Amino acid sequence: MELNLFVDVLQVAMPVLYGVLVLLYGITFFGNMPSVEGYKTPLLSTTIVLHAVYLAVRTAAFDHPPITSVFEIMTMLALCIAVAYLYIEVRSGASTTGLLILALAFVLQVASSLFIRDLRAIPDYLHSLVLGFHVSTALLGYTGISLSAAYGFLYLILYRDMKTANFGKMYQRLPNLETLETMSHRAEVLGFAMLSVAILIGLFWLPRVFEDFSYWDPKLVGSVIIWLLYAVGLAAKRRFGWQGRRMMILTLVAFCFVFLSMTVINLYLSGFHSFH
Repeated sequence: MELNLFVDVLQVAMPVLYGVLVLLYGITFFGNMPSVEGYKTPLLSTTIVLHAVYLAVRTAAFDHPPITSVFEIMTMLALCIAVAYLYIEVRSGASTTGLLILALAFVLQVASSLFIRDLRAIPDYLHSLVLGFHVSTALLGYTGISLSAAYGFLYLILYRDMKTANFGKMYQRLPNLETLETMSHRAEVLGFAMLSVAILIGLFWLPRVFEDFSYWDPKLVGSVIIWLLYAVGLAAKRRFGWQGRRMMILTLVAFCFVFLSMTVINLYLSGFHSFH
């Protein structure tokens, strides 16, 4: 009972914390307030730790990782966005895009906290912590890829504004082109690494759990193709020195392929990956 009460308290606290984060990042985005600036990253780190505790306690209370419903996945995705953004912010030293990114985490967490329910009757394999880790790394991988595309899009907007000498508010608030490119690259590397871990788990662990497992499962094949696509992009950057606008366009093209392929696969070709 005490564990369930702790889950309920954290379930209410999480959207509040994300809301405060969005407020702080919004204040510094629209105005120069050094007194507030120093609180953003520590609060983001604290929120991430508490969110991880919330998911761990929820897993212990209900005897399964939070991957059994759409609203459980939403809170997982909110945490992935926060973790990926913190990594990018720390590595790049730029925090002005936090409002745009963390607002999405806030919306996802609000929806999750309002509508999340525990499913009591679930298949045995959904109790597996390994499966939970597989889903978590896959979500973090696709979050990194998505953020890479988002920063690539911001790069192209800023590049266009500079070419047309249209120095509006976006120009004033966004990091410079070099920093946006760095942020996009950091996000892409994070996404690629996490997707690699998810694929490895899928290849070596899932066959032991699912009798109908197939290495030709559409989602697994799609993930491997996406992994190869980003591997080629990262190799081209390192080997041929691709950078700037060309690399940002490539990032967006790759993300469009990711979005379309994953949408089609999830809607029509889920295979054994359909857990419900």
